[in-house]
Amino acid sequence: MNVARNIRVVLWGEHPSTHEERKLLFKVDWFVLSFVCMQYYGFDHICDFSSHYESSVSGMKEALNMTGHDFNNVNSMFTVGYTIAQIPQNLALHIIPPRILFPMNTLIWGSLTMVTAAATNVRHLYVIRFFQGMAEASTFVGAHFIMGSWYKESELGKRGAIFSSSAQVATIFSGVLQASIYQNLNGLHGIAGFRWLFIICGLITWPIALYGFCFFPDTPETTSARYFSPEERKLAISRLPPKPKTKLDVSLIRRVLGRWRIYALCLIWYIVGGELESIGSNSLMALWMKASVQPVYTVQHINYYPAGGTAVAIVALLGTAVWTDYTNKRYQVNLLIAACMLVSSVILLVYTPISTGGKFFAFYLAGVSYAGQASNFGWCNDIARDDDQERGVILAAMNMTSNAFNAWARHSWSIVFFPANDAPRWHKGMISIIVLSPILVILTVGTRVLQWRDQQRVEGVEHDRDSGQDAGEHIDIKDERGPEL
Repeated sequence: MNVARNIRVVLWGEHPSTHEERKLLFKVDWFVLSFVCMQYYGFDHICDFSSHYESSVSGMKEALNMTGHDFNNVNSMFTVGYTIAQIPQNLALHIIPPRILFPMNTLIWGSLTMVTAAATNVRHLYVIRFFQGMAEASTFVGAHFIMGSWYKESELGKRGAIFSSSAQVATIFSGVLQASIYQNLNGLHGIAGFRWLFIICGLITWPIALYGFCFFPDTPETTSARYFSPEERKLAISRLPPKPKTKLDVSLIRRVLGRWRIYALCLIWYIVGGELESIGSNSLMALWMKASVQPVYTVQHINYYPAGGTAVAIVALLGTAVWTDYTNKRYQVNLLIAACMLVSSVILLVYTPISTGGKFFAFYLAGVSYAGQASNFGWCNDIARDDDQERGVILAAMNMTSNAFNAWARHSWSIVFFPANDAPRWHKGMISIIVLSPILVILTVGTRVLQWRDQQRVEGVEHDRDSGQDAGEHIDIKDERGPEL
């Protein structure tokens, strides 16, 4: 029994102590985690043009006369819209109920995705992708904020990993979906296969939005969901550490900018999320396969084979989440990412003497870089749990700084280091990853030291307060005894 219990604790966390808490956690998983996963699955990756360069190799590039850096520019328009709306959208979570904001953005996203099917030139894509970026701005960060409002530290990592993995599962599914559409629907009713893809993806998001409107419960403090009893609402609040009451007012500027948290965490995610995911985020394996002379890969191969890297990303997300929830050392994931990306980039830099199998291994190993999506945002939830508004701003700022950099990077960094025309080899890009990996280690260790210092200060204050109370009680007793004091 003890062995089974220990395994369960490692895999899923400490079991709730009471039947009431177990029932509450089941409901939170069912209604909170299910919706954010379906939302992220439904439109952040299935319908994400930037994650599916395969659409262009399935006919979109030729149909829309895309040339040169058009693909990079379309991605940049999405990033600009996403970045501009990042903090406003996530501050809106404190004003507009999430059960309204999330589904509304989902509907907008899905509708714009369907409109993409009607695009006749790349300028149409610029406009559509800009507004899609604005609609998506609350999704990833907002989900982490909501999960941080419901789950304990020992529960958060695995849920965050499941959430991030849902997007990776969507990526695998989308490759299969694209290949199936290309084979079965291309030309049906005179409509190209890639256009059917956007129509189908847009339709997928509509029932997800309806589910959110009906069942998403907001936060423990504001929920009015009927499936929670009054006792469960109180329990949802009491099971998390007490925190001072904070407000969304001008003092937020001082609270955010006057602490080290936003600067350190933004720098870490700026590196991890921005550039160490470059092999996956720029779809380099698909471009490498398309440019390969020997062997020659078909469109179906290009859609299917990169899914191996996505599978590695899922395993990395879930595996590191189990570890970090058990040890409460989320920073260690960044050290693993740095090591794996160093190995992957060195193999792809050497390139020529490496076998095809070795190159597949390098591309697949790069999937580990996505583990930071769960661990770093979970780390932020842990560090800033004492201030909801600051936590929301930092989570948004982490994503915003990464994407603000990427807005430039799509025109400069990616074009210089990872241009599509450099396929099948990206010499400068691999050198950039080799340089960034140790920088990530330095930033991570520095942030961990600052976190440890703050924890020591809090523990010292609590110890002094408790000691003072004990001393006061001791003095009272001794005073009653007189001279023994």
